[in-house]
Amino acid sequence: MAKRGRASKENVKKGISSKQPLLSGMLPYYIVLVVMFISYILFQSAWFGAILGILVFVLIIAIFVMELSHGVKEEGYKRNVMEIVAAVVVVLVLWFGLKALLHTNSPIDVVPSCSMLPALQRGDMILLSGINQTGIEAPLVNVSPTAWDRTLNNLSSESLQCVAYKKIGSQLYVSQLVEPGYSVGLVETGGINVRVVPNNTTVGGLIGYGCGTADIKFQNGTVGHEAYTKSVTVGNHIIEGDSNNTIVVYETVPQDLFYKLGDAYVVHRVYAVVDAGGTYYALTKGDNNPGLDIQYSNYPPNMSQIEGKVIGSVPYLGYMKLILSGSYKEPSGCNSTLQV
Repeated sequence: MAKRGRASKENVKKGISSKQPLLSGMLPYYIVLVVMFISYILFQSAWFGAILGILVFVLIIAIFVMELSHGVKEEGYKRNVMEIVAAVVVVLVLWFGLKALLHTNSPIDVVPSCSMLPALQRGDMILLSGINQTGIEAPLVNVSPTAWDRTLNNLSSESLQCVAYKKIGSQLYVSQLVEPGYSVGLVETGGINVRVVPNNTTVGGLIGYGCGTADIKFQNGTVGHEAYTKSVTVGNHIIEGDSNNTIVVYETVPQDLFYKLGDAYVVHRVYAVVDAGGTYYALTKGDNNPGLDIQYSNYPPNMSQIEGKVIGSVPYLGYMKLILSGSYKEPSGCNSTLQV
């Protein structure tokens, strides 16, 4: 009995000592991973930001494979598989628990772009809660279903953007930044020819857009002036943007410009809610964008497309999802913030 006891203690010691080399051997990999992840967050705007993102992705896969192979070697295939299954079950229980608690199919999401600066940063992990039209903080406007259907069926007529422009002869020069000699106004871009139209023109017969200027601050500290949509007119209602309105996550459709650019889901603020005979739609806008989503040929989402409203955020945690999904490169618009 004494011999078996000593043998058991020796086996335990061997078991412990056999795992210690892996811990000490893997620690440098985790340190490198943390350093590279932080570097990616800090320097993603540079050309090597995408390279860092790719390296972080490769290192995560390498660490997973090493940990998995060691687990199989030390604990056996069956036990390792059971541990993985247990971890997956815990994640699923938490996920479905949050779905039930927050009444949404997507309780957790990530901000993929800089269109919501400064309220939300790219890489923020956001917590969502399910809502209906009564849970959205934004002006409510009633419109005729016929007029609204006409607008949706002729969405190209809503391609009216507030820009800075200058005419030289028959040539029209357009810029988002207001340069010396440029005027600010509404430009129709949906047709073959680009033309200037009066502010609040309702080309589609329902929605008009009022233009203004705002400061735009760049990362290098310089400040410029940008043309942006200051207000919208729906029917007889004039509505201006409000930073207190609800931020939502909505699903795009294949016809949307955002969808074609790769954004299956968009995190934007509700500018106004449109009630078209009992069917509700949201006019949305990114805080850091110069125009509403509809002005860029995106269909206003109805309530079935809205995944939920943002009720909380955690900075940086979402970057891991962006890296694992292949979104290494920082999108345009991250080097400046609209000061409205």
